[in-house]
Amino acid sequence: MASDSVVGRVGTVVNGIRGGERPGEVRLMVAGIAHYYLAYAATALAAGTDVLVINNRGARQVDVEPWPTVPSGGGPDGVVEGS
Repeated sequence: MASDSVVGRVGTVVNGIRGGERPGEVRLMVAGIAHYYLAYAATALAAGTDVLVINNRGARQVDVEPWPTVPSGGGPDGVVEGS
């Protein structure tokens, strides 16, 4: 996989990221296959948090930031457009 192909992907924290230079682990799906990376973030992120990859450090290490998920109801207030 090309080194920059994970930048811009959304993944999930599987082992909590402790923040700063203390990594955790994220799972990214690429072409239907799960890939696991050491992940760094500015602040601590709990397991289960969705994240956006913002930088690839190489050697299966990435920088991430929290990425909001859309509620199952559609919009932020739970109202589905066009209802």
